[in-house]
Amino acid sequence: MSNHYSAANLKFPGDDARLDLTDLFVFAAPDDPAKTVLIIDLNPYTAGMSAMPPFLMKPEFHPDGIYRINVDTDADAQADAAFTFVFSELKNGVQTATAYYATGPQARQAEPSGDILVAGTPVGFDATAGAIQTGPVRLFIGVRSDPFFADADGAFHGFEWTGQDAFADRNILSIAVEVPNDLLSPDPVIGVWASVSVRRDGAIVQVDRGGHPTINPFVSPNNTKNEYNRRQPVDDVVNYLEIWAKFLEDNGGYSPEEARAAALIVLPDVLRYDRSRPADYPNGRTLTGDAFSARFAWMSKGKIGSQGLQPHDDLLREFPYLGVPNLYPV
Repeated sequence: MSNHYSAANLKFPGDDARLDLTDLFVFAAPDDPAKTVLIIDLNPYTAGMSAMPPFLMKPEFHPDGIYRINVDTDADAQADAAFTFVFSELKNGVQTATAYYATGPQARQAEPSGDILVAGTPVGFDATAGAIQTGPVRLFIGVRSDPFFADADGAFHGFEWTGQDAFADRNILSIAVEVPNDLLSPDPVIGVWASVSVRRDGAIVQVDRGGHPTINPFVSPNNTKNEYNRRQPVDDVVNYLEIWAKFLEDNGGYSPEEARAAALIVLPDVLRYDRSRPADYPNGRTLTGDAFSARFAWMSKGKIGSQGLQPHDDLLREFPYLGVPNLYPV
């Protein structure tokens, strides 16, 4: 999986699928290179099924959740701009979203802050949902077909690839933003990560985060996964460089110097995107890129070959680019 089941013991953060960040994508708008597309996917198995107890999960966004896309413009692993999304309770099948855009110190506050892009916009729970335009920003919030493709069974059984895509015909909740580049940074290089927090007993607690795909589920030791989710990228190098470099030495056959260099590709856990170059992971990430194969090639110093799967064939040519929801069960 990419960031699906990112808590310890392959569970959902906070034992709640609604708080599970599954993927982050960053790429140039296909029809306008002066704009950047930022997509976060959440709540795996939105149709109501989970591979882990409890077996029935809720299909909406968490009403106490705070979902954020963080943008670093000066390579210090701290947010200089942020898009933040909060949601109402689901009532009679209807849930609404409020979206904020913040810069500077406001982008680093735990509370949603900044300019309100839109308030009370409905979440789309079926194939009829469409995008909205709010000022210079195009926005989609709703259920979509999960674009992530992975031979998860092969990964858990010695990388003997089975040819079976564990994420075919699955749905997720998606937040997609298409934004003019100058709203992000005049410099073409930015760093992006997503975070999910929840209000608990009057406090805001971060429960999931990620920039690079397929990191916490496969690279972080099980006893550090939850702590990792609570931390910030600015602290990643000091906390994880030695641990992950040793992991790469032991599992990939890297020399100590090679292992440190390889670990620094994903540390801090901020996805770098230079829009002067085509998006291709680890420079941003597209919906068709094989991040699963790339992760295991990185872990093994190229010894683990491609999983051999193709991107999902339901992707759209127009925003929000992810396919319409799958009917479930199929």
